Amino acid sequence: MLLYSNYPLIRQHITTMFHRTASIITAIALPCILAECTSYSEVREKHPVYHPVTGITGPLAAVQNEIACAEKIHQHKPLEALGGYLAAAQTAMLQLQKSPRDVQAKNDYNYAVARVMSTIREARLDPWSQPLQVPSPNGGFILSHKFDPRPNWNPALYDFTPADHFDLHGCYVTQRTVKDGLGAPVVAVGKGENRLAKENFSMPRVYYGVTIVANFKGNHCDLEFIDPLASETVNLNGHTYPLAADFTVPLAVMLAANESRKLEIMRVFRPDNYAHTTHVTILQPYDPAKKVVLVVHGLMDSPATWTPMVNYLRGHPEIRKSYQFWFYSYPSGYPYPYSASILREKLDAIEKRYPLKQPMVVIGHSMGGCISRLLITDSGDKLWKMTFGKSLEQMKLSPENKDLLQNALIFRHRHEVGRVVFISAPLKGSDLANDWFGRLASKLVKAPSTLLKAGNDAFGLVKFQPGDLAVKTIPSSVDTLSPNNRFVKSINTIPITPGIPYHTIMGNRGKGGPPDCSDGVVPYWSSHMDGAKSECIVPSGHSAHQNPKSFEEVYRILKLNLRESPTVENP
Repeated sequence: MLLYSNYPLIRQHITTMFHRTASIITAIALPCILAECTSYSEVREKHPVYHPVTGITGPLAAVQNEIACAEKIHQHKPLEALGGYLAAAQTAMLQLQKSPRDVQAKNDYNYAVARVMSTIREARLDPWSQPLQVPSPNGGFILSHKFDPRPNWNPALYDFTPADHFDLHGCYVTQRTVKDGLGAPVVAVGKGENRLAKENFSMPRVYYGVTIVANFKGNHCDLEFIDPLASETVNLNGHTYPLAADFTVPLAVMLAANESRKLEIMRVFRPDNYAHTTHVTILQPYDPAKKVVLVVHGLMDSPATWTPMVNYLRGHPEIRKSYQFWFYSYPSGYPYPYSASILREKLDAIEKRYPLKQPMVVIGHSMGGCISRLLITDSGDKLWKMTFGKSLEQMKLSPENKDLLQNALIFRHRHEVGRVVFISAPLKGSDLANDWFGRLASKLVKAPSTLLKAGNDAFGLVKFQPGDLAVKTIPSSVDTLSPNNRFVKSINTIPITPGIPYHTIMGNRGKGGPPDCSDGVVPYWSSHMDGAKSECIVPSGHSAHQNPKSFEEVYRILKLNLRESPTVENP
């Protein structure tokens, strides 16, 4: 009797203990996680050093002299230095006009244009709002920019830093993906918050890579901003050249400026506090001629985890030409059927703004693979009945709660999804979710209040058998990764919608082969899918999506998709 009378107090003590334990685990786990990777991205600025080539004669000797003189005065006489860099770029351009394959002329031109941009930035000059008069020994230049009618391409909105100003460090930017060609790659960073971010499904602050080309007509110089993800070449004075690009630096600068790691952990334990971080984001201007690749991260992760793969894929011209990347970010403490329902809502919204002309490819890692699986599944009311034991019509729920649960358990496949790649996906669950740490983690994850209320109302209307008592509450994200979870068991009785090809990639730590191998978190038997078009096992732990062999496999699949992709069916 005493035990029952004190139950509210005991429950309060237990709840307090769990909250304190969550804080302790977070404090302990964070240094361990960070130790695995010192930093996702670190960018350190430097001043590039010009290395003149000995023995050069003719116009290029003059170019080298102009650059050398400008570098001596760029700190205390920036406007005069700018004139020297412009004169060097113009002379190098004239040499290229005579000899388009002159590598030294191209390199000097690129270096001079990059220094033009760095001088504008460091001296806070403004050739964007009106033409800038620049003195030089040859009579001076009038510096401006080539007009672009798109409002977001107004250079006055950004700060520009040449890519050669950056040294990169960090585990997500170990490979620098660059393209040789004409022009100076720069990173454009928005000067303020992107007010149209929500409307355009873009980043709150713009971080983007563009390539600058200087066009001269007499003493007029127009700086042209070219998107290397949209153009492979540039025309200068009647000659066509490959366009130079640095695809890694913009990603590295963006990662370094954002606190992805902190969010990754806190969005697991307190997902409701970070509901506002749920969004689909596009990192480049939408192009209806390109297919969408939508990537979905896993538990305790964020879109940052895809940086190595995207960096690799953008190094291939056929990928740049044919694909654009979208990212789904969500608090991974949500049970994944709920995260999938939110994703469907986001896709409905984004497609009103950017109607897809071609089917998208979805790539999901870990729990993101489970979310992706629900995009190509027709559940009918089977999951509902398996969960509650009665039909939707038989349950007297409020309209709000009914809609919330219905969206999570009753859904159709997405018509715009043409292919899916599952990477280390625990489609049949993971035994780690059942061990002591998994059970504790499940208790520490605080379910979303709206979902918890809806679930409690629904479960209150159901009479369970004794063996079903454990499902009388909304499961956490950890629960929905358990092989014994009712939803996990139920979803695996429903086949994937016919006609949508899918592929699997999984890691193997080298402790045996299939069917007994594992990536250390998800075993082979859970990731394996009998109907997959292909299966690739890579030498990796659970982060198989960051393994170079996975990059190659995804590249192969995307090229295959270009040959086999069907048209978008009507919803």
